[in-house]
Amino acid sequence: MSHDPSPPHFTYPWQSPLPVPEPVHRPPAHHAPLGHHSDLRLLRTAYRWQRRVATLTALGYFVLFLVLSAFAPSLMTSQVSTGLPLGLVLALVQLPVTWLAIVLYESTARRRVDPLADRIRKQSELDARRETRDTRRREAGR
Repeated sequence: MSHDPSPPHFTYPWQSPLPVPEPVHRPPAHHAPLGHHSDLRLLRTAYRWQRRVATLTALGYFVLFLVLSAFAPSLMTSQVSTGLPLGLVLALVQLPVTWLAIVLYESTARRRVDPLADRIRKQSELDARRETRDTRRREAGR
């Protein structure tokens, strides 16, 4: 093998060298892409917690009612007051427990989930505006 010191793009001495392309200047991104944002992980965790609290409140009470009905029938038929068995009282309490689950779901949403969702929404709108602005600048520079 021989070593050729001449550049490979010069075929003839009178040809000018190929122009060197200018590097494209891109400003560094200040924020991580939204798909990898830690706020999305926090939002998923908060939403998961919210679902668990509401579900376990309503289902937990209902399962307790079913277990007592199946395994403690004497307790469920015992009288709370004249003509009012404990099973009927516990069945009627199911409605307020369901309302409690709804209230817990809404309050957890307002306290934990909604602020995170609003912050992610605002950040994505800001990122979209920046991307649009940068795209317009690049197109105007052509």
